[in-house]
Amino acid sequence: MYEININKCGKIHFIGIGGISMSSLAHILLSKGRKVSGSDAKSSPLTKELEGMGAEIFYGQRSENIKDDVEAVVYTAAISEDNPELMEARKRNLPLLSRAQFLGQIMTHYDTAIGVSGTHGKTTTTSMISEILLQAKTDPTILVGGILNSIGGNYRIGSSGTFITEACEYTNSFLSFAPTVGVILNISADHLDFFKDLDDIRHSFKEYAKLIPEKGSLVINHDIENLSYITNDLSCKVITFSTSCKEADYYAENIEFNDMACAEFDLMNKGNKLAKISLKVPGIYNVGNALAAAATCLSLDLSLDDICTGLEKFSGADRRFQKKGEIGGVTIIDDYAHHPDEIKATLTAAKNYPHKTLWCVFQPHTYSRTKALMDEFAEALAMSDKVVLASIYAARETDTLGISSVDLQKKIQALGKEVYYFPSFDEIESFLLENCASGDLLITMGAGDVVKIGENLLGD
Repeated sequence: MYEININKCGKIHFIGIGGISMSSLAHILLSKGRKVSGSDAKSSPLTKELEGMGAEIFYGQRSENIKDDVEAVVYTAAISEDNPELMEARKRNLPLLSRAQFLGQIMTHYDTAIGVSGTHGKTTTTSMISEILLQAKTDPTILVGGILNSIGGNYRIGSSGTFITEACEYTNSFLSFAPTVGVILNISADHLDFFKDLDDIRHSFKEYAKLIPEKGSLVINHDIENLSYITNDLSCKVITFSTSCKEADYYAENIEFNDMACAEFDLMNKGNKLAKISLKVPGIYNVGNALAAAATCLSLDLSLDDICTGLEKFSGADRRFQKKGEIGGVTIIDDYAHHPDEIKATLTAAKNYPHKTLWCVFQPHTYSRTKALMDEFAEALAMSDKVVLASIYAARETDTLGISSVDLQKKIQALGKEVYYFPSFDEIESFLLENCASGDLLITMGAGDVVKIGENLLGD
């Protein structure tokens, strides 16, 4: 495979440069003084910013966008085989790198490269670690999958040897990475349009752990089932964390929640209290994320003061139990949860949040996930008082499975819950305006565009 030296390479062309991840990778090259070109369907604030830094941006994808001075081409998984720029690059025998391959090669240029993986919690934990790294003045380079207020976006270009990114398992993209510190938050069945089953997913996480070098560290949730399958035969140091098990290297004791469902707890190690940690984000799942962040930063010899302060400063990532506002006494929260485990975690946190009636407006994400986990979705959503379903958000799929949100509605009804389905956002918004009352808590939930419902209600 072509290996890039980001300190010496020629012009790199990005097909789909306007995406959040691709644009941040282009920024890294531009910060090193390298030449960048790229294409996207239309202009956006991200592409305009890249143009301002000297990138050559083309709108519309055409073969002639691959100029003679292009050294290599980076593309996203969404690019089809008949893309004219991809075809032209192949015709010219130019080196081709997927986004994941390119990101993995960038990681090799850093002394400390942290890759945060797991079925759930990647964005939040990456953000927590980033806050600690910033508090410790390590000047890190950060790539995160959501908007982090403290860096004013989803990326930060630092000048040190420290790098942190999310490491997503979908299509095994994280197996192209080069972490010196790997984090595995949890492992559960998801992305079953790609993976065969849970065993297949576990195998991929095992392969990810094997990427960590002997001098590196794996920070992993002690509560993962059959943990030894992942950790056996690793040459790197293994560090475990748990919200409850005292056999883990780092665990929580004396967990208490305030009236906004945010936790305070003792960070423990082998029976010794290391620190008292206070969080500004709700739920027991964020205690686990904070433990993973603390364990990761302790492995880097960062101080407990910086860890506690960094975690306390973290006020949440975009679309993670994010308060959008209030209207008519109804509090509106938005959350990215799109897997049954995530839904349960979010609704558990919501139970401890002040409210009269808990409403959940859920937009299922992809037909394959909805079909494979239908019973689990119904059980999780039934934790709310009242459920409103939107149509399935197709994302990368087409409806070839013959299912709809009506099928999920029937499953929830069978559990004795009050559940409604409306095919349009306008109908959902009208229903909510008529039926929500002062003191209610309304959560819009899903990985699609369901956030617009709450924003429309608030007039944003």
